[in-house]
Amino acid sequence: MSINELTKRMNFNCIKTVLIAATAMISLNSFSQDLIARQAPIDRKLKSVDSLALQKQIRAEQAAYPALSLYPNWDNRYVHAYGKDAIVPESFTIDLTGFRMPTPNTRITSPFGPRWRRMHNGLDIKVNIGDTIVSAFDGKVRIVNFERRGYGKYVVIRHANGLETVYGHLSKQLVDENQTVKAGEPIGLGGNTGRSTGSHLHFETRFLGIAINPAYMFDFPKQDVVADTYTFRKTRGHESVGSSNSELASEGAIRYHKVKRGDTLSRIAAKRGVSIDRLCKLNRISRRTVLRPGQVLRCS
Repeated sequence: MSINELTKRMNFNCIKTVLIAATAMISLNSFSQDLIARQAPIDRKLKSVDSLALQKQIRAEQAAYPALSLYPNWDNRYVHAYGKDAIVPESFTIDLTGFRMPTPNTRITSPFGPRWRRMHNGLDIKVNIGDTIVSAFDGKVRIVNFERRGYGKYVVIRHANGLETVYGHLSKQLVDENQTVKAGEPIGLGGNTGRSTGSHLHFETRFLGIAINPAYMFDFPKQDVVADTYTFRKTRGHESVGSSNSELASEGAIRYHKVKRGDTLSRIAAKRGVSIDRLCKLNRISRRTVLRPGQVLRCS
């Protein structure tokens, strides 16, 4: 074999080797891409499964401990169980949709506020002994207990919206501690137990142990919520249960109006017996402010 033929054959073998290697690399790359393409749906499926599992776990924890991110503990002993342990946010919007009136009775016998040299932290609603009392929202029963010189037979329920509701002076409790309840589900019967001078329901709404006037959120005479949400704000009056702040203490001293389609400041002022200027001052708005349906205005 001549030198030229040998050189040609060596060059051919080199080119062949390069081509084989290139083909192998292309095949490997193609195979890898195919593997990645086939793995992508599997990854998405696994991610979906993980997401569903996580969502299921979160829902389970929320059901086990409503408003878990807000409250420092779950205590079955004390109504006011938080004190300095609770971190109270500067503001928090409470969802009031899905609310059910605890009783169809509408007569308020004692408002929220100072009474007999002490603070009355709820509303007293006239009920008869044996009347059915229901849960205001979906939630979980935290306390079923009895206080001879206080609430009498009472129930405390914590709700996912951040509120806790207290139902006092019952003749009978129909739920157990740690039981999950739905809005409108019977939780007790009206009564006259504990520190009470007549059959009635003592109804409280609390946020991290802080009493809020239920009249700010619920219109018992009309059996409706004042608005779909209530924004809690951390103020001096709210920080201290038993505040002497008259704006927080007297249910009868403050009236509200839920704006409906077609309402104007002049129409609301005439209906509520207050001047337009007074409405503007109370709500920090001007005569040119555009009112929104569902907006709540303070009228006194």
